Amino acid sequence: MDRLVKIPTGDEEADPKQIVRLKVCIGGIVQGVGFRPFIYRLARRYDLAGYVLNDPGGVEIEIQGELQKVGAFLDAVSREKPPLARIDTIKAHFVDTSDTSEFVIRQSRPSADRTVLVSPDIATCEDCLRELFDPDDRRYHYPFINCTNCGPRFTIIRDIPYDRSNTTMDVFPMCADCEREYEDPLNRRFHAEPNACWLCGPKVVLRDAHGKEIPTETPIEAARDLLKQGKILAVKGLGGFHLAVDATNDEAVATLRARKHREEKPLAIMAGDIATVKEFAIVSSLEEQLLTLPARPIVLLRKLARSVIAESVAPNNRNLGVMLPYTPLHHLLLEGFTALVMTSGNLSEEPIVIDIEDAKKRLEGIADYYLDHNREILARCDDSVVRAIGEDMVFLRRSRGWVPLPITINETPRTILATGAHLKNTIAMTRGSQVFLSQHIGDLENLPALRFFEQTIAHLKKILEVEPEVIAYDLHPDYLSTRYALDQQGVEKIGVQHHHAHIASCLGEAGDEGPVIGFAFDGTGYGEDGTIWGGEVLVARPNSYTRVGHIEQVGIPGGEIAIRNPWRMAVAHVANAFGGDFEDLEFEVLFGQSSSDVETILGMLRSGFNCPLTSSCGRLFDAVSSLCKVCDRVTYEGQAAIELEMIADESEEKAYPIEIRSGDPLVISTRNLIRCIVEDVMRGVEPSRVSKRFHNWLALTILETAMIVREATGITKVALSGGCFQNGILLGLSLQLLKEQNFDVLINRSVPANDGGISFGQIVVASSRLTQS
Repeated sequence: MDRLVKIPTGDEEADPKQIVRLKVCIGGIVQGVGFRPFIYRLARRYDLAGYVLNDPGGVEIEIQGELQKVGAFLDAVSREKPPLARIDTIKAHFVDTSDTSEFVIRQSRPSADRTVLVSPDIATCEDCLRELFDPDDRRYHYPFINCTNCGPRFTIIRDIPYDRSNTTMDVFPMCADCEREYEDPLNRRFHAEPNACWLCGPKVVLRDAHGKEIPTETPIEAARDLLKQGKILAVKGLGGFHLAVDATNDEAVATLRARKHREEKPLAIMAGDIATVKEFAIVSSLEEQLLTLPARPIVLLRKLARSVIAESVAPNNRNLGVMLPYTPLHHLLLEGFTALVMTSGNLSEEPIVIDIEDAKKRLEGIADYYLDHNREILARCDDSVVRAIGEDMVFLRRSRGWVPLPITINETPRTILATGAHLKNTIAMTRGSQVFLSQHIGDLENLPALRFFEQTIAHLKKILEVEPEVIAYDLHPDYLSTRYALDQQGVEKIGVQHHHAHIASCLGEAGDEGPVIGFAFDGTGYGEDGTIWGGEVLVARPNSYTRVGHIEQVGIPGGEIAIRNPWRMAVAHVANAFGGDFEDLEFEVLFGQSSSDVETILGMLRSGFNCPLTSSCGRLFDAVSSLCKVCDRVTYEGQAAIELEMIADESEEKAYPIEIRSGDPLVISTRNLIRCIVEDVMRGVEPSRVSKRFHNWLALTILETAMIVREATGITKVALSGGCFQNGILLGLSLQLLKEQNFDVLINRSVPANDGGISFGQIVVASSRLTQS
């Protein structure tokens, strides 16, 4: 906190009974979280006069009273702030006293200086839950119950200040009872902008497959009955529609998969409480904390050996993605169910649907019924996904519940927009020292995704009231995010190499200027030499990097086709490892493909036709997964690597031999690795043991490479980023080994290690270059 004046206390020479008046400006998350009634109650406690109001910078307060009480008031503001509030700055100075004797809450003040933070959407609080299930409460079973401590925020806000008139609740005039609560500073619904009840608020309706309303006074109860019959419901929530089925009904889950064209990718499920979750998953104390965060993310949990959850929810996977309900509607819908599948309401790779007209078009043939409501969603926002690795929470997706909370870095000299990557896209924007990372946008592979990308940029610009002066972008010329950046006029443009952005994201989170030994391991990133990078060892600072090593390059036979068919990468790596001895191998046994198909791939590799070179760690995972007969055909990104991690025998301690070829850059050779894996596979070694030996090899290789670079440079700090480090085994082993050898290790904790964190890394690089230019 930044306090510009020190308030004297009674222990100093100033008279503690002296009457003073102080103007206080508080920045942070102080709107929509019950901050003004909190200030009102404090002022009454200390017998102070004055006012409090919202302004676009946060909260403005004037307090008048005895000097000692004014000091006590300020201390209490910091110490007792509401649970959802976050105070970033307190600036105060003395002003002239007045003849006022009351403390009042004034109407919000508009201003051109907009620096207030918008709160993310928050799960239903315990007080509202008690009222929701209290038959004597006037909001009994009301599916939109909320207060200043919970409910929608980011997804309904059009503009700031955060007042009802600036939200999608402006079309619902409050009834007399709600108005009284709203105007009562001692009520927890004082200026709760989404405040509503059965009489005056949004309503839920049940619709058929064509979107036509089905007359019923109990739409949620009717929806529960349909789910019990195995029907697929599209359920409108906070940030968009979910597609819901009974998670214990294997046939219903299979039908949902078929209709959504989501063959094998795990589906998220929602259960009513922790006790229920423990009936089908192992929950550590840290994971329980994550499940019950106000953000209510999806948390990856280890499955119990036996449970009632359908195996088709997460096939070939030891984990389940589980979340607790975060809206009153969810709590009501879950009654009578162990768990519901709650997966994003979209076709694969398209943005989540947010209104019924769009749903009728894009979910036609998927949803049997719609559980809809008439509170408009302004900003679509997918669920966040996290996992516990050791004692750390790491993001797989940072979205609902965290967006639009900023991440603080060093002050940026100009406003920067970063357009992110192609897959798992997010965008980021700066305001001063704050970086605002957007919600998950997804893969920019279709027109709806591009429109969502553009809408997200426009929405952030509006609520932050900034206009970018600089655009940072990925170097890949064909990315839609790059094309968008290069098409913008009147702004400076800064290209950022993909893997440098990964390592810079770690540096930015830690506020570290480097240098670090950075391991950027992922699937694909455009290299400055025109090849496809993905297994990179960089000596990096925020503004620059040197490529000091990489995984051995092989061809990608067929480019994108090889990514969808990991057996092709297996052929490429085995051909590279065995050279002239390759012809002696049993192709059909080793690759599960005909000799003619393998020969075709060999021909492509020899000629180099449509075989771009890659150092990708992700493609190495694909090759090993295929050789282990785990995954030969990919239906979602990262599937082969994920399933290889899932089968690993955690008791296996052996590792394959490490070979690092000296040079500039160093080359992490995969030849001995692949030869040993082929030998194990042909000898019938269990795939689970092969998998773990490979994981052990990779973690030990990271350690060995880091030690070589440390010896040459004296650098003792390592950064690990890129999608491969979402692998719990790899990250956990790497952290353990590096720390044992006295390395300081940076990992991503505030943004995802995958491409969802690239936009943040681009901001860090661009800001550093601008500062030093």
